[in-house]
Amino acid sequence: MTCQVEAVLSIDSRGQIVIPKEVRKRANIQDGDKLALVSWMNRNEVCCLALIRTDNLSSEVSGVVRSLLADEDR
Repeated sequence: MTCQVEAVLSIDSRGQIVIPKEVRKRANIQDGDKLALVSWMNRNEVCCLALIRTDNLSSEVSGVVRSLLADEDR
């Protein structure tokens, strides 16, 4: 699994963010797609957020968790 920073996003006064068009195109995100917001906790604070397609949720989350656990063992 490879992670990279795709974009830096700003949150507006309503708490909304916009995923840039070029990122949506590369990720094949279409109008109406459902994404789950997944968070990781570190010392009782949210340290990481990820967007995962709901139809891939179980396999993606398990893969990310395995990757994070492997990084902790190093």
